Amino acid sequence: RTGKEPERMKWMDKLERRFGHIAIHDLMMIIVIGQAVVFLAEFFMPGLGIWSKLSLYMPAVLQGEVWRLLTFIFVPSSSTPLSLVLTLYLMWLIGHTLEQSWGDFRFNVYYFLGVLGAILAAAVTGWGTTYYLNLSLFFAFAMLYPEMRLLLFFIIPVKVKWLALFSGVLCLFGFVFGTWADRLSVLFSLLNFLIFFGGDFWRMAKQELRYAKNRRAWRNAGRNNWR
Repeated sequence: RTGKEPERMKWMDKLERRFGHIAIHDLMMIIVIGQAVVFLAEFFMPGLGIWSKLSLYMPAVLQGEVWRLLTFIFVPSSSTPLSLVLTLYLMWLIGHTLEQSWGDFRFNVYYFLGVLGAILAAAVTGWGTTYYLNLSLFFAFAMLYPEMRLLLFFIIPVKVKWLALFSGVLCLFGFVFGTWADRLSVLFSLLNFLIFFGGDFWRMAKQELRYAKNRRAWRNAGRNNWR
């Protein structure tokens, strides 16, 4: 495995030894292909309403349409072909990298914990999406490979950690200024990230704040020496 292994993952060793054989291989590839198939079906046969029949709508689940608890992960978050291709490529890149870093079992656990979180969020709001689920994958990717660069708009190289920080600020904004339903939705949807990385994330945040404070002190000291 590559990347920085979070301390919170050590508790999974026993689970992996016992249940590792049941993990789904290339899970992210299956999800990406599934979303592509659903998009094409909706695009060429819009009258069937496939997206709406697969989406996570809790009132429908309570009426017996329990398949929605799983099929919603195959509903694309993009509505145009170009945005779909870009989204699916990014999903595959992040998911495949995490699978290579952790192995199939641990990635399965992380992803399906995210699915569980999305379902719990839907129980509060009535609707469930894969938005925060995908975001939790990106946050995990940023924790393991913070210095990796992605091309923003295919032009500007930006470190993954800064993109994750920006996304995290948006989540925090929604949490602070949203309703209680919004807050619970954010917490439940990022359940997998909190379980895997909670302690490591806070330690890293404190370290970054400490570094920033020291840099400001050094700059101020430098200015005073030049006066």
